[in-house]
Amino acid sequence: MEQTWRWWGPNDLITLSDICQVGATGIVTSLHDIPTGTAWTKDAVTERKSIIETDKSLGLRWSVVESIQVHESIKLAEDGAKEFYETYRESLRNLGGAGIDTVCYNFMPVLDWARTQLRYPLPGGATALRFNAHEFAAFDVHMLARPGAAADYSRDVLDRAKHWFDAATEDTKRSLLATIMAGLPGAFDRYDIAGLRTMLARYAQVDHAKLRANLVRFLEEIIPTAEQAGVRMAIHPDDPPRPLLGLPRITSTADDIAFILDAVPSPSNGLTLCTGSLGARPANDLPAIAKRFADRIHFVHLRNVSTDPDGSFMEADHLGGGTDMVAVVQALLTEQQRRQKASDPHWRLPFRPDHGHEMLDDVGKATHPGYPAIGRMRGLAEIRGVMTALAHQHGFAL
Repeated sequence: MEQTWRWWGPNDLITLSDICQVGATGIVTSLHDIPTGTAWTKDAVTERKSIIETDKSLGLRWSVVESIQVHESIKLAEDGAKEFYETYRESLRNLGGAGIDTVCYNFMPVLDWARTQLRYPLPGGATALRFNAHEFAAFDVHMLARPGAAADYSRDVLDRAKHWFDAATEDTKRSLLATIMAGLPGAFDRYDIAGLRTMLARYAQVDHAKLRANLVRFLEEIIPTAEQAGVRMAIHPDDPPRPLLGLPRITSTADDIAFILDAVPSPSNGLTLCTGSLGARPANDLPAIAKRFADRIHFVHLRNVSTDPDGSFMEADHLGGGTDMVAVVQALLTEQQRRQKASDPHWRLPFRPDHGHEMLDDVGKATHPGYPAIGRMRGLAEIRGVMTALAHQHGFAL
């Protein structure tokens, strides 16, 4: 499997030289400076590719785009969506022309991933990302004051949410809002309470079925271009995999994934297997999902979470948490072996260690939440060890 690393671009504190040192060879990045809905030009794509690949001694290549953000007008199927389909298609053509053939994207409305703590303290001084159900409920019910929000939470969660809200200072409440808004990595929109209410109002008539239909429309619009450009689209699961703020989520279960892949049956319509996102829903069987959709997995995020009965969860060690990471990696290596025997040019699956604990010298550095160097390096090293052991045992190619 191709070992890759998410890089936030030339302003990232973690340099390309650093990435070379941790042993990754593929770069996962996006043109975050280009606003959502604006086409990525040939020059912009070529410039970023050149930055990554010019120094041949580093042995790096631009392996995966993560991501081209999908404009909210597309998710809403609004009248103005037509122009955004075209700019998305133009971006795909320019990426394909530059030899970049894998695009990770998501179809989560308004928010991408959601957490309530960006630096939850761990023993020894490290920190982790965490989602506390009662804090999110406090935001939803008391700060946002969304009509009907209380119906989405248990009595116990609501009681703890009220206690948290009553004890919270204004600074604490502002910090919670900022933390929830941090789930828009690389995006331009950052909402205050009023702005978030406005966005939610736009989705008032969009339920699960409608959002599904809007995703199918998006795929029908862009997959033919992706096929022509030699680009494989890989949808990222919802994080967390359940409705938030009254918004539907449609990539949360194996059945959701099957619907999406069957709706537009093309090799260019595929999956980003994220074990952390799907793992936050205890009913999801990640090894089974990896096996079921193996031939449509184009990109892999490997991380682990530990879950609580109330819906809270925390980023765990990569080989800890609730997901059997060894079984997942074995399923992926089995699929990779099948592709290699079939002479598939995409036989090597790109994966990256997703998220990581902030630890050691990274503590307090201004890295993107979940993306410190040392925590991810630890995760990559652990997964590399699993891969090597399985390859030795079963004769898999790495």
